Order: sequence, then C-alpha cells, then structure tokens
Amino acid sequence: MLPTHDVLVIGGGAAGLMTALTAGQRGLRVLVVEHANKVGKKILMSGGGRCNFTNTGTTPANFLSANPHFCKSALARYTPADFIELVERHRVAYHEKELGQLFCDVSSKLIVKLLVDECLAAGVRIETGCIVHKVEHGDGVFRLETALGRFAASSLVVATGGLSIPSMGATGFGYELARQFGHEVLPTRAGLVPLTLSGKHQERLADLSGVALPVEARCGKARFRNFMLLTHRGVSGPSILQISSYWQPGDDLRLDLLPDRDALDWLQSQQKQRPEAELKTVLSDALPRRFAQRLCEVWLPNRPMKQFNAPQLKEAAALLADWPLVASGTEGYRTAEVTLGGVDTDGVSSSTMMSKHVPGLFFVGEVLDVTGWLGGYNFQWAWASGHAAGMVA
Repeated sequence: MLPTHDVLVIGGGAAGLMTALTAGQRGLRVLVVEHANKVGKKILMSGGGRCNFTNTGTTPANFLSANPHFCKSALARYTPADFIELVERHRVAYHEKELGQLFCDVSSKLIVKLLVDECLAAGVRIETGCIVHKVEHGDGVFRLETALGRFAASSLVVATGGLSIPSMGATGFGYELARQFGHEVLPTRAGLVPLTLSGKHQERLADLSGVALPVEARCGKARFRNFMLLTHRGVSGPSILQISSYWQPGDDLRLDLLPDRDALDWLQSQQKQRPEAELKTVLSDALPRRFAQRLCEVWLPNRPMKQFNAPQLKEAAALLADWPLVASGTEGYRTAEVTLGGVDTDGVSSSTMMSKHVPGLFFVGEVLDVTGWLGGYNFQWAWASGHAAGMVA
C-alpha cells in the first residue's frame, strides 16, 4: 500500500495537535485520527473550562519520570513563552491565576480552536470518530486500518494520552502499540487525584465535607503548600492532588495544619494573651471552626490555655505541624488528571521523541513516562514534546 500521507498522528489531544501543526508547517501531508467525536476533549474540560494552558515557571524539576533528565531537551526548545506567543497571536485573552499558572479569560474552547486553526492553515487533515483497528509496519511504512478506511505514512506519532478520565474516552491503546513495537511500558497509576480515607479515619472527617484550609502536605522529600478540601470520601484540593503523585498506599503522609506560622510560638503567645480561652476557640482563629473543634474532640485535649504546661503545649504544637493523614487509596483514573508511568523513556530519543527501536515511530505527551505537577505543566509537556516530534517526523 502506497503512503497516503507523510505523517499519521493517532490522538487529537494537546500533544497530537501540536505535533500535527508543527509537521504541517514544514509542508508535510499530515493526518490526525481521533477516536472521539471531537478533538481536544481534555483541553475543553481542563481548568474548570478555562484551560490552564501553561506555567511560566516550568522547569524539568516540575515533572516525575523514571528518567528525570528526559524532559529537559524538549522543554528547553519549546518554552512557555513560545506557546504564549501563539496564544497572543490568536488574540486569546488570558490571565495569571497563581504561581505562574496561565488561564483563558473566556473559555478553553479558544485553545482548541487555536490548535485546529493552525492545523487547517498548515493543510493538516483531521478525522474524528476514527477508531484504529490495526497498525502494521514494514518496508519503512506504517499502515493503519481504521473505521474510516486504510491509511499509510512513513512516520507514525502515538499521542493517545493515558488512562485518566475514561469517561472522556481514555484507553490504554497507546501502551498496547508501544508493546507491539518492542517498547517497555512502566507500571501506570493515577496521578493528581483525590485521596480516599476509610474506617475511623473517614468517620472522623466525613461530616466536614466541603471544609477547606491551607496546609503543607508532605510525603518523603516532596512537599506542597496549598489548600486541602475535605470530601465525603476523603481529601482533595491542590495540595492533596499534588502530593498524590508522590504518595503510594502505605506511605507516610503528613500535613502542617499551620503552614504560615510556627505552631509552638503561636500557641505560647495565645496562652499569654488569652489564658482563659479554650484551645478549640484559639484554634478556630487559625483554622475553620468545625475542623478546629474536631481536632479537639479526637486528636487534642480541649481545655483553657492556662491549663497547658510547657510539655503539653509542645505536644499540641508538634501535632499541628505534623498531623498524620492515613489515606487508604485514591479515587483512581475516574477523576485523576494524569497517568503516572507509561512508555519507558529509555527507548525514546529525548530530542526527537522518536523510538530507538523503530525509525519513524514517535511517542508524545502523556503516553510517555513523564508527568507534570498540577498547574499547567502537563500542557507545557504536550506542547514541547509535540513540537519536538513535529520538527523531525
């Protein structure tokens, strides 16, 4: 079968569209096949419909991978500034929310439109509702059998994403393809995902669902300071989603409940200023009232401040600064924003995203074992890896 295109891209998400438009701008015949009924579904739902499309502070340190050096080359060659330039050229209004996170002012639809417009301007063909049944390779040509017919090209880009949010159409197809072509696939698990509690741990907090407070979550060497949200099943919020990518069942997870102050200094000053006030009343000034009361029902003795001696006050401060959270698991891929693990980067070129086993085969975006923090980093990886592949495919 003669090649019908130069480059075939399986997956019309962020990384796939970026690869396609980059290759198309080089004058190549590019076809994107997307099994869903429209492209960019995860882009559309991201950031509460506003799409946190990059982070101005992106560095390789913001990513998890078995090979932490792998992402460096692509990130250095396509930076947040490069994507911002594209956003501004399309006159998409945006704002910085916090910590370098950039969001659309109006809608994430504008990011999808931008990518599709760039693809169309570069002559890229996009087919939706196109399920791939079979992929074959021989004589330097990749052949696809799909719901819309047969296609062939000398380059094949796997941009199928991970397993997160199956309701959006996520599947393990990219991992199957990788294995078919001799690639190792590292174990996958849900990342940037709420944690669940069980037994007495859940019973103690379940009725506080909806309460939020700033904490510093710690697991091993990883630490993230942001809000935690109590849910009816466990805990969520930015600090928990971040730490979830580092936590695994059985790991020790600790929270500093007073991340902006020295707990002991503060309790000592409160004891001097308000000796008659009960501990739960004092804590209610620094923490949500219902949460402070629960702490004093279960974890801390509640009595007037003047009745605490120095060792007891020290003990209370130590608990507030290092509160153990015993999580039982995660909410899983159903609500996870990303998939940890994936195609082993050892078998892929860090500068081109091309397979070291099969010339002309590329892997981009989330299907690879590269996972960013919460806050626009995963989109930046999609743009950077897609650009790297699109420049050489």
